[in-house]
Amino acid sequence: MNRNGALRKLAFVGDYVPRRCGIATFTHDLCTSLARQYPGAECIVVPVSDAGAAYDYPPEVRFEIEEQNLDSYRRAADFLNFANTDVVCVQHEYGIYGGPAGNHLLGLLRDLRMPVVSTLHTVLREPSPEQRRVLRRLTELSARVIIMTEKGKSLLREVYDVPEEKIDLIPHGIPDMPFVDPNFYKDQFGVEAKHVLMTFGLLSPNKGIEVMLRALPKIVEQFPNVIYIVLGATHPHLVRHQGESYRWSLEHLAEELGITRNVAFYNRFVELAELTDFLGAADVYVTPYLDPQQITSGTLAYAFGCGKAVVSTPYWHAEELLGDGRGMLVPFSDSAALADAVIQLLSDETRRHAMRKKAYLLGREMIWSQAAHQYMVSYQRARESRTAAPRRRLAMLTLEEQVAKLPDWRFDHLETLTDSTGILQHARYTIPHLAEGYCTDDNARALHLSVLIEELGHDDARFQRLEATYAAFVQFAFDAKTRRFRNFMRYDRNWEGETPSQDSHGRSLWALGSCVGRSQRRHLQFWAAQLFEQALATALELTSPRAWAFSLLGIHDYFRRLSGDRLVAQARDTLIGRLLDGYTQHASSDWRWFETSLTYDNARLPQALILSGQEQAVAVGMQALQWLTEIQQAPGGHFRPIGSNGFYFQGGQPAQFDQQPLEAWATVSACLAAYRVSGEDWCLHHAKNAFAWYLGRNDLGLPVYDATTGGCRDGLQPDRVNQNQGAESTLSFLIALAEMRLFEGSLLEFHANGVTTERRLVTKPR
Repeated sequence: MNRNGALRKLAFVGDYVPRRCGIATFTHDLCTSLARQYPGAECIVVPVSDAGAAYDYPPEVRFEIEEQNLDSYRRAADFLNFANTDVVCVQHEYGIYGGPAGNHLLGLLRDLRMPVVSTLHTVLREPSPEQRRVLRRLTELSARVIIMTEKGKSLLREVYDVPEEKIDLIPHGIPDMPFVDPNFYKDQFGVEAKHVLMTFGLLSPNKGIEVMLRALPKIVEQFPNVIYIVLGATHPHLVRHQGESYRWSLEHLAEELGITRNVAFYNRFVELAELTDFLGAADVYVTPYLDPQQITSGTLAYAFGCGKAVVSTPYWHAEELLGDGRGMLVPFSDSAALADAVIQLLSDETRRHAMRKKAYLLGREMIWSQAAHQYMVSYQRARESRTAAPRRRLAMLTLEEQVAKLPDWRFDHLETLTDSTGILQHARYTIPHLAEGYCTDDNARALHLSVLIEELGHDDARFQRLEATYAAFVQFAFDAKTRRFRNFMRYDRNWEGETPSQDSHGRSLWALGSCVGRSQRRHLQFWAAQLFEQALATALELTSPRAWAFSLLGIHDYFRRLSGDRLVAQARDTLIGRLLDGYTQHASSDWRWFETSLTYDNARLPQALILSGQEQAVAVGMQALQWLTEIQQAPGGHFRPIGSNGFYFQGGQPAQFDQQPLEAWATVSACLAAYRVSGEDWCLHHAKNAFAWYLGRNDLGLPVYDATTGGCRDGLQPDRVNQNQGAESTLSFLIALAEMRLFEGSLLEFHANGVTTERRLVTKPR
């Protein structure tokens, strides 16, 4: 999914051309139509290849599944996960997948991390126990289920217990053909001045061709110039086991009936362009299928949508499509009734053309460009439903249970991201992405973390080295001429020529303040105090409320050691005044905030005021923070930060995604600060709720923190966790964990000193 919310990559699983079957053609037409309608979406295909076959697949085919090899399905799941696919689109027919009733497919679906949308080409009213089990499990693993007929939809509800709200009804797609006179095409096939009947599709005994052949003599009596075109190769499965014996039996039957001059067998699989020419030449299309449980027929959809008069047996798809005078239905295996229906249509040109027109007009809703749009809507719904009812949710422990034991420290990924220059900004999964270099924002955060780790007692040589690296980066970032901190450095250690970032200046001041006020290392205190003094005056030139807040947080830590510094106190008062002015200007009864929008690092603004110690500022900060925590609490009670994909503008709606680890850390920090100042129970609840977001108490029920590496994934998207583990995300989690541990330690010390308190580790929100 890209930043504007559009689906970026779709993957199609099923048969695919040049394999010769209806599912392969359908998958190709759907994939091609979506790629044409939505050029920003990459469409890839993962076909299932039958045993012993070697297909010359087109470029969009990226991975091939061996039909009977279960491990191949699992490898396909890995491929789709690694490819960062947004939605997997499955074409389901029992016979195209390996295992009993095609259950190998379930092995693939169980391992996928993205939503699945399954299009069902067969739905049985009386399935075998294994068929019922497979289809039920398939629909459970699918975020959306697409069916092509109302009959199929009712069967899914009644036989397979699929919730109606999960089902999308989308008719079978068809090519866009003009409405033309059949005589325009007949000369191409040498059938001028003839009445042309037609059936097309892969030949197999269930198609009822024998019934139509037996009807033909009666039709020939009335219309000697009639020709019945049987277009299509024998089904490959039939050829594999019986050769061409079935086709020969049809040709022999035509000889017995004396109609060889009235039947034309075209023994080949035709491409779309040729098929549309054949269909164009037909006066009447015939589908004499023998199985009433045929839930969908691509050949019927094609002929109907092209404006053909159709005579058919009443299998489920035909009953639905040909009702209200859009076609004629005859009993199964009844050659006489079939002959009478064809004769009626050939005898009544007015009726035949009226039927054609009805079919063609309804078919405009079925053309592939329309179908592709409906499929894309279903795929978008799948992504949204993944948020509302995630398929793989962690057991939702109570908040008390989830944060009762904080995670153990793991610094593996922090060290992986850090080299001799500093901490690298980004990663692809867990691999540092050197091309995007470094930034001062992250190195300032990392310096702040190293001081907190020292405060927690982890003062070993490893962290001293890391701390020195981050401090050196921050020092190098400071430009003595402008007294500003540069932000972006390429991997070759050259600075990008951008306007200095206000945020990075504020964050650097914060890190320097924590070195002065929290570290016990005198050399670090001296160094940080001098650089802090040089950079402080510039903070007053900044115009960003967040940069003011970061600077105030740095001043707060600085004052832990040097609270008598009058120059710093004056800067603090100025910045507090600016935040209060912003609140006065913008706040109202339903918008208790400092600006007209909530964007990123939101909780830092009230946190800075809460820690100021000034009565009015603390009151405003508490009011704004309580309002923010209410907005960031989902209906289910878990933490839902303002998403970066749209943010939240006054008068609008909060963006739900992408949810960033930075917001959880900011909320943890601000709420712990508020609890220390006020003792209000809601503060502690929301601090713990925000921290639990990392552990899986979130919209998807999936952990954002990676306990195997100590890294943190880059955010929560509508249907998945972003698997990249960059510096900002990892540092956000580690600092939030450090602050939770420091709070836990201070509370234990508070109780150990024999002080009575009504504050509890876990409380209910107000």
